[in-house]
Amino acid sequence: MRIPEKLKHGDEIRIIAPSRSAGILSEEGIQKAKKRLERLGLTVTFGRHVFEKDLQNSASIQQRIEDLHKAFSDKQVKGIVTVIGGFNSNELLPYIDYELIKQNPKIFCGYSDITAIATAITAQTDMVTYSGPHFSSFQMTKGQEYQTHFFTQCLMQDTPFELKPSEQWSDDAWYLDQENRRFEETAWKTYHAGAASGTLWGGNLCTLNLLQGTAYMPKLDNTVLFVEDDEMTIPETFARDLTSLLQNVTSIKALVIGRFQRASRITEEQLLFILDKHPMLKEVPVLYDVDFGHTQPMFTFPIGGEVLVDASEGLIKLLRF
Repeated sequence: MRIPEKLKHGDEIRIIAPSRSAGILSEEGIQKAKKRLERLGLTVTFGRHVFEKDLQNSASIQQRIEDLHKAFSDKQVKGIVTVIGGFNSNELLPYIDYELIKQNPKIFCGYSDITAIATAITAQTDMVTYSGPHFSSFQMTKGQEYQTHFFTQCLMQDTPFELKPSEQWSDDAWYLDQENRRFEETAWKTYHAGAASGTLWGGNLCTLNLLQGTAYMPKLDNTVLFVEDDEMTIPETFARDLTSLLQNVTSIKALVIGRFQRASRITEEQLLFILDKHPMLKEVPVLYDVDFGHTQPMFTFPIGGEVLVDASEGLIKLLRF
């Protein structure tokens, strides 16, 4: 895997909207997120079509592809961050110029629905992409220190480092009320002990599964899988989505599961019941309730990078990213 050049002070990052539009964000929120990124020493610019908004709060495929290609081809742009998630980034996959991206490798970061496009780029170009905060995530106040710390650790330096649990987590609608939030103590948990290292693939589970049967699905055998899902999932749908993914492999090296939102009703009892169905998960390290996905705060991790997971110690270390 090729590692894109890390961001440094003064670099330009381009904000694009391959899923939902920046038009759904408030002007106050946009300015807050922009200023936070600027305080990291980055120059923030926006794709031409990020505020276009159709019936489903997105732009046309052509407009989104134009902004994506322009961001990768522009020599002044050193990194690309997506506005927000949604439902439709997989619409772009057949129209992406993957050779253009190969010739212009640079950081590409987002999560949730962006899992489809990030995974496709890595699978087609052998370039590491990143599952991490959207541009809109930088509007958030409480929990921002943890999120920003691991964003910069992953994207602005290249020394191997350990991902640490946050002190507290929440999945409140912070974008509606930044002050009145309910936080709980964080605890990463072990389903099956052991340690393993390998290539990391994953992100949003139901989005990743959209790639099955296409040219954009990577080979997942003998890799470390990171998966999470949002409040739209329930125990039954998570169970079948996980089963579908695991049926694509003969073996994996480790599994790491992001923390579930409260509305999903995936309790610890439900999750353990689901995991118990899979004999292969009793043979590899498995961690759950980890700080990525749709709860806050989140860390950033590399799709296609190298990671060490020690479930006996509750340890995750990024090795090549």
